[in-house]
Amino acid sequence: MKTEPNHSKTSLSLIAAIVALGAVLAVVILFWNRDGAAPDSHGEAAHDVTGDGEQEGEKERDTNSDVIRLSAAQSKSAGITTAIAGPASITNMIRLPGEVRVNEDLTAHVAPRLAGIAESSLAELGQSVKKGQVLAVISSPALADLRSTLDAAQSRLVLARTLYEREKKLWQDRISAEQDYLQAQQAFREAELAVQTARSKLTALDVKTGGGALNRYELRAPFDAMVVEKHITLGEAVQENTNVFVLSDLSRVWVDLAVTPKDLGTVRSGVAATVTAPTAGMSATGTVSYVGSLVGAQTRSAIARVVIDNPQGAWRPGLFVDVMLAQGTRIAPVTVAASAIQTVEDKPSVFVSTPEGFRAQPVKTGTVDGETVEILEGLAPGVRYVNQGSFVLKAELGKDSAGHAH
Repeated sequence: MKTEPNHSKTSLSLIAAIVALGAVLAVVILFWNRDGAAPDSHGEAAHDVTGDGEQEGEKERDTNSDVIRLSAAQSKSAGITTAIAGPASITNMIRLPGEVRVNEDLTAHVAPRLAGIAESSLAELGQSVKKGQVLAVISSPALADLRSTLDAAQSRLVLARTLYEREKKLWQDRISAEQDYLQAQQAFREAELAVQTARSKLTALDVKTGGGALNRYELRAPFDAMVVEKHITLGEAVQENTNVFVLSDLSRVWVDLAVTPKDLGTVRSGVAATVTAPTAGMSATGTVSYVGSLVGAQTRSAIARVVIDNPQGAWRPGLFVDVMLAQGTRIAPVTVAASAIQTVEDKPSVFVSTPEGFRAQPVKTGTVDGETVEILEGLAPGVRYVNQGSFVLKAELGKDSAGHAH
């Protein structure tokens, strides 16, 4: 039998050793990768950017729990502050829809009182006018007649006074008879009455008694106001009962409310009211001045009225508003600041502070009392929540949601 050379046996042993060493290295690499410590190009473990190794200025949202993580520096920069949810005295309020209207007590329907033709129309719609300011000029034949009557009466009065004084002197000197004196006296008194009557007719029309054309009738503003309606144009024939202008003093306006039968028992005159216009970001306070006693057949509601001051004219007639009426106070078990409420996924929510970060907590709200909101469900007393800067967290939540959607 032929014997194999010694070098063949040595080669087989070397190959077996190499295979065994490769198997050991494969096992070591497998367990190394399972622990997540894969070496980098220099043989060092990758830097951990989570947990305790998070760098300042970085933030992240936990994809499983919707938690927004902000560093202390980021929270301070965004103006985020927290408070503790707890009990507070709160005023029961009812919310009613309303509409701003002109104050009828401060509104004038301006009519010319004399028929004529419009020579000029000086006031424009929406213009602010002062008391006594000329709104329009009307050419009126009837006014010419009245002024002519006054002029004639004044002329007769001058003559009657002269005759009266002459007859009085003659009678005192016993030159003329007493009867002549008494007749002159009567004529003088009648002339005075005629002048007084003619002047009173012009005064009732608010017309100047002297100067200018006899037929010139100046229509003037009765008080400081704004022109809210205009129904006159140049050359137009107007009648004495035509409302050619509607003026309203908008420094105080009415807010009419629709009160349903279930609220009629609680809405009373003198109750404090808060009027808000959410779309315009405005708010004002007033009192209920009137509550109607009749319920409309179609609306099934009664009309109540709140009077509010409007010095800047921001509350424009026709504006739809919300009106909050106070109905007594009570202690609410859980309340938060109104600024804490945000709408997240179409639900009112409050951002609560957790060890992991900030989380949006859906809640059910109750009575709103100015800057305080009652929480009926979703938040326990003693929970720390974001009372300022919650809109920043809502924005971050929205950005994260948009990022995951892509």
